[in-house]
Amino acid sequence: MQTPKYKRVVLKLSGEALAGKKGFGIDPETVVSIAEQIKEIISLNVQVGIVVGGGNLWRGIAGSAKGMDRATADYMGMMATVMNSLALQDALEKLGVDTRVLTAIEMREVAEPYIRRRAIRHLEKGRVVIFGAGTGNPYFSTDTTAALRAAEIEADVILMAKQVDGVYDSDPHKNPDAQRFDELSYIDVLNKGLGVMDSTATSLCMDNKIPIIVFNLNENGNIKRVVMGENIGTYVGGEDK
Repeated sequence: MQTPKYKRVVLKLSGEALAGKKGFGIDPETVVSIAEQIKEIISLNVQVGIVVGGGNLWRGIAGSAKGMDRATADYMGMMATVMNSLALQDALEKLGVDTRVLTAIEMREVAEPYIRRRAIRHLEKGRVVIFGAGTGNPYFSTDTTAALRAAEIEADVILMAKQVDGVYDSDPHKNPDAQRFDELSYIDVLNKGLGVMDSTATSLCMDNKIPIIVFNLNENGNIKRVVMGENIGTYVGGEDK
């Protein structure tokens, strides 16, 4: 039996990750592929919490930029994260993985309300917990939600699933000479303005000493590799790794 390095993790998925190559909406095949990777680490007795964005369906900032009230636009974005959460829950349960969606905004007909102790209890019972509706407040990103929930459930690490294989000093899709970082400190991320997660989320991770690993979701099996401690992606943390 392989021994994972991390016992309790928060996996941060972008909404775009669920869209696959379509770029918008929810691609069922892509969702199933992600669910299969999550099942792999559940079989290793890793406790998994998931925060998923809603950018494949709606972006609050984009709506606000076009004149919509920012709070209203953000609440719409929270609803989009719930839709993504339910799609991922459905895919996981079809694979035989017990899953619960807990939302920061009450909607009892479709999900449980988020209660910290209940979330921890679900994790201890081996269930995947998907945190929907962000923090329940406008003006906060799902990155901040991931940092907040990781602190609340005392997760060992935040796994930031991206479309690239780590953190670069510039956009590798636009600059072929972009350099990838193997390790970064929280202060480096803040001072250099690197796009790991927003400054609020990064500061929250720094204050609570929660490491972040940025890795490429598109390579099958990478979630398991990260959990097992393989040196892939970019590690963000303090001095002690």
